[in-house]
Amino acid sequence: MSEYSNVGLTEFDDAHVELAAEIFAMLADPTRIRLVLALREEEMPVGHLAAVVDRSQTAVSQHLAKLRMARMVTTRQEGNRVYYRLANDHANKLVHDAIFQAEHTVGDVVRHHHNTEHDA
Repeated sequence: MSEYSNVGLTEFDDAHVELAAEIFAMLADPTRIRLVLALREEEMPVGHLAAVVDRSQTAVSQHLAKLRMARMVTTRQEGNRVYYRLANDHANKLVHDAIFQAEHTVGDVVRHHHNTEHDA
């Protein structure tokens, strides 16, 4: 057996590794990625989110329901309007890191290497 076997794996619980795979699967949809990006600064109702991500309210509601079940977004009701927001900043960071990796993959100008705000 290699001296490197399981290096870095033993510090993570198997259940958390399985859940991490589910989180990546949840974010494996462009609309859900756009929703996370839209919610990074402020909470919004479904109608506003639908306009921002250029999808129907029905489609956005279905995606938000999945994100809510995954505990990535939470809601707040005001009258008969429901506002969505990120449950924490982890989904936002995952999406940003995936986009940064995509910049490397396609050979674009890698803007994030010049963004000192992200590095801070």
